[in-house]
Amino acid sequence: MAEEEKYLLSMKNIVKQFPGVMALRGVDLNVRYGEVHSVIGENGAGKSTLVKCLIGIHQPTSGEIVFEGEPVVIKNTAEALEMGISMIHQELSPVEHRSIMENIWLGREPKNKFGLIDHRKMYDMTKSLLKRIELDEDPAKEVAELTVAKIQMLEIAKAISYNAKIVIMDEPTSSLTSREIETLFDIIQKLKENGTSIIFISHKLEEVAEISDRVSVYRDGNYVGTREAGHFDIPELISLMVGRELTDLFPKESCEIADVVLEVENLTSYGAFEDVSFTVRKGEIVGMSGLIGAGRTEVVEAIFGLRRIDKGVIKINGKPVTISSPVAALEHGLAFLTENRRLTGIFPMLSVSNNVVISSLKQCLGKMNLISHKKAYSFVDEFIDMLDIKTPSVHQSVENLSGGNQQKVLIARWLMTQPTILFLDEPTRGIDVGSKSEIHRLISDLVGEGKSVVMVSSELPEIMGMSDRIVVMHEGHVTGIVENHEDLTQDELMLYATGQKDQFNKLDEVS
Repeated sequence: MAEEEKYLLSMKNIVKQFPGVMALRGVDLNVRYGEVHSVIGENGAGKSTLVKCLIGIHQPTSGEIVFEGEPVVIKNTAEALEMGISMIHQELSPVEHRSIMENIWLGREPKNKFGLIDHRKMYDMTKSLLKRIELDEDPAKEVAELTVAKIQMLEIAKAISYNAKIVIMDEPTSSLTSREIETLFDIIQKLKENGTSIIFISHKLEEVAEISDRVSVYRDGNYVGTREAGHFDIPELISLMVGRELTDLFPKESCEIADVVLEVENLTSYGAFEDVSFTVRKGEIVGMSGLIGAGRTEVVEAIFGLRRIDKGVIKINGKPVTISSPVAALEHGLAFLTENRRLTGIFPMLSVSNNVVISSLKQCLGKMNLISHKKAYSFVDEFIDMLDIKTPSVHQSVENLSGGNQQKVLIARWLMTQPTILFLDEPTRGIDVGSKSEIHRLISDLVGEGKSVVMVSSELPEIMGMSDRIVVMHEGHVTGIVENHEDLTQDELMLYATGQKDQFNKLDEVS
């Protein structure tokens, strides 16, 4: 078989240049028929740009795409779908106030003999499709009522519905529980058996090692190399990705933990969580663990004034406070990095500078109480250096930055408010291993300076590696607060997260 005939897809010497940025520097990607081909690299390595060139969102500056043995020019996503190339995007963008079935079949709804939409047929088609991915939802249900995890599964269903020859999955597991990830991997296996190829983009290297037939690595817009399954290990992949050994992913340094700065007593928001109590001390990282839907995010939102509190008390430095809005939260020295940077974090069309200073405009006032751009740029430059934000300039639109750099911009925004207590909800979701290490080091530095951090995370290694104490939640209730977790295993922590605390105590007694 000729070399070209091995591959369903060959992207050869792809160059993509944006104003002021060389995103791809002559890279290759070769995908075989019916394989899972993972694409990995740090944020900013060029992974998303490469697949956007394949799906028709971007046009390559130069290079060649060969699909099914024929050179092709893919002008837009409609042409890509017609060829048999579909993509599940990292940033979800459903039509929220439409039904599940309308979202899946948008623009290609089945019609009856009168040329009208056949809603019954669309309902049945959707029901069958949802059954394939084990998503038990009414096709007529409005998407706005779904959790982020279920919207992710909906996007997977939509991609499958095209009967594509290649399905591109960009961070498909970032919002899924371990059970949902197992379901996704079963779906991927079935797609493979039917001859479909998968391009799998992920920062979770354990998943990459589990699911991949081959892995291609990219760094700073360059192609580094491809490894076959069974011929690589995770430390090697990390070294290829970052160009150096990464020996300390959780650089948590011991620091002095002082008095209690935050007390939450019997906090309740009916329908979301009940009787939640915990404390946070100065210089401490408190991790909040639990499965998706446990109520962790809702608790943090309530403390920050984003959600109604029906009963309970919040005390800061021993004094009861009423926080009815984020403005009041800021005045009490709180900051909140939300879990979905795209929907509730960045202002994508605005510049890096505007995104950083938008919560601290008073600090940027000059003469006549007008915004001093000189002051603003000075602050922003300081944070760019401190957090190593990779951007051509402070004027760059934040939507053009990689996910990891967007996250750093948001962290800079909240640090500029000079908080004493930071709530970080999934601070490293969708971020590469190198950027994760940098953010972990920053968190450690912050508590070393006497700040306090409450970190919500679905990643158990992150919770266990960075926290001084762990608050575990299940179905809106605190099931345990783990003080000393040096010998704690992930399985034992999961017993708390699944409401099996008694089983954990039995384990404790046996040991």
